Amino acid sequence: MEVNKKELKERLTPIQYEVTQNSATERPFSGEYDDFFEAGIYVDVVSGEPLFSSLDKYDAGCGWPSFSKPISVPSVTEHIDNKLARTRIEVRSAKADSHLGHVFEDGLEELGGLRYCINSAALRFVPVSELEEQGYGEYLKLFQN
Repeated sequence: MEVNKKELKERLTPIQYEVTQNSATERPFSGEYDDFFEAGIYVDVVSGEPLFSSLDKYDAGCGWPSFSKPISVPSVTEHIDNKLARTRIEVRSAKADSHLGHVFEDGLEELGGLRYCINSAALRFVPVSELEEQGYGEYLKLFQN
């Protein structure tokens, strides 16, 4: 997906732009989805691509939304990140190539052991009640018992 940087600067907030386009990180405990547990899905703020489900979200206490896995295998890509003194695995959206955050191997064992530590600024939440009308109806099945 080709991203028009000028259009994005006009459409996104400054923190959304810095996080998704320049690989910035929002301050811990400052994002709107850190302590947020409503049922629904999280999509890329740039492209609308489905990324994570609230069913896989948990409170890791790290200050950013944490998920045990992506909503589907091709929704995110992983890349080696050596920007800090240690190697990390960066997570980006597959279609728009938006920086989302990082994945760590210190997640809950019962959920697979991974912690996708994601910036709220890279996400837009779509509640279950709006999945159909916003074009994400195929994800309703995740929330039906």
